[in-house]
Amino acid sequence: MTAATFIKDEAEFDALLSSETLFVVDCTATWCGPCKVISPFIDQLAEAYSDRAKVFKLDLDSNKPVAKRFGLRSIPAVMFFKQSELVETMVGVKTYEEYSNTLTRHLEETKA
Repeated sequence: MTAATFIKDEAEFDALLSSETLFVVDCTATWCGPCKVISPFIDQLAEAYSDRAKVFKLDLDSNKPVAKRFGLRSIPAVMFFKQSELVETMVGVKTYEEYSNTLTRHLEETKA
């Protein structure tokens, strides 16, 4: 199973912004209970969409500048980026289907 890869730092995050057409970032923390609930969904998303989009995780405890930059006030927060722009943020626990449907919609918009 392909699990979502952790982004190490802000420099790696910025490199992804400039190189990836469409990617997803699950903003998480080790102490966050709801984050643990959605973690398997994010890994499932990484596997299901591995040929069409990249899916990552970002530990906000070690990447506070990223949280500040995007105004994240609560987690879990799953951010969708398209052509270097933040196009959507889903905050709180959602179902796998909600994440999957959102990613599918952004993939379809990218093709259009």
